[in-house]
Amino acid sequence: MTTTADTVGHGPLAGVRVVELAGIGPGPFAAMLLADLGADVVRVDRPGGPSLGIDPAHDVTNRNKRSVLVDLKAADGPARVLDLAAHADVLIEGNRPGVAERLGVGPQACHARNPRLVYGRMTGWGQDGPLAQRAGHDIAYIALTGTLGMIGAPGTPPPAPANLLGDYAGGSLYLVVGVLAALHHARATGTGQVVDAAIVDGTAHLSAMIHGMLSAGGWQDRRAANLLDGGCPYYGTYETADGGHMAVGALEPRFYDEFVRLLGLDGFDDARTDWTRWGELREAVAARFASRTREEWTARFEGTDACVAPVLSLREAPHHPHLAARGTFTDHGGITQPAPAPRFSATPTTVRGGPARPGADTAAVARDWDVPRLAGPREHQLPDPHRKASP
Repeated sequence: MTTTADTVGHGPLAGVRVVELAGIGPGPFAAMLLADLGADVVRVDRPGGPSLGIDPAHDVTNRNKRSVLVDLKAADGPARVLDLAAHADVLIEGNRPGVAERLGVGPQACHARNPRLVYGRMTGWGQDGPLAQRAGHDIAYIALTGTLGMIGAPGTPPPAPANLLGDYAGGSLYLVVGVLAALHHARATGTGQVVDAAIVDGTAHLSAMIHGMLSAGGWQDRRAANLLDGGCPYYGTYETADGGHMAVGALEPRFYDEFVRLLGLDGFDDARTDWTRWGELREAVAARFASRTREEWTARFEGTDACVAPVLSLREAPHHPHLAARGTFTDHGGITQPAPAPRFSATPTTVRGGPARPGADTAAVARDWDVPRLAGPREHQLPDPHRKASP
């Protein structure tokens, strides 16, 4: 693992200003990604904080950001956010449709102050449709798209895949792609726009290849019956003698041949394409993996092209030799966390600062963005942690 120092000006988005209206889930993660890429992300926190229930000092999704405290329900709250929007390139919000408008910081009000602004909206159901006003979380959104129904063994309920598939893959990443595309358009034309990023849309989009296979007859619309959903015995996971697991992805013929050879299986050379033997092959593979520990199998497949890897835990992953050599994880402020991704040859990224503390940067942002009304009366300003004391 690598250890980073606090630095400024790193990343290809250096100079881009982003306002994030505080929320939980995919919105903060999207803003973190923009911050990781070098943008100056100012998070507008509300008094009392979010309802995530995590110590703000450990909320890694707020790293590389700065925080100001604004009560949008106060008389001067909307005006202070609009002052920020006037100086920003991007604004991100994750409220239910219509809430930002009722608070006075919706797209129309922001574009009246800044026509070039990219206004990113992050929701589960989208800005319109019968469910737009319905509450929900990741698992409900992906349930309707068909993607949740692809996961797990037949005869059992589909397992919850944390909130990675919906919130972050189908939500945050699509919001970031949309924001960057709209930012490119705004810089070329001088015109901003609204980006409607819905988790249902993004998650459905992720299944594009599967829908193509389904149309072509190459995918069955049921679980564990296909090449990539656990139905194939040489693409899945197996338990080892010590209760660990190994992941197998030996799809191509030469990888499969290497896999069965190293596993010590005879008589299964032709079983790769004979699905009538897949049950027999699965039982043989399971029995072999159950005969040794995860460490022993890891050593057996080390340095080969059999496409087999140990299934590591979150605490184990940072210590894997490959991930350690690449610096895939980093330590900052005593927290082990994923390093910024992807990587850039000319504008490298880094973890420049730990999680923003709510309101800690109000005075500094008011000065740097030239929005004096943000800070309010001097007697109500929070101390500026970035300013050195006078001698």
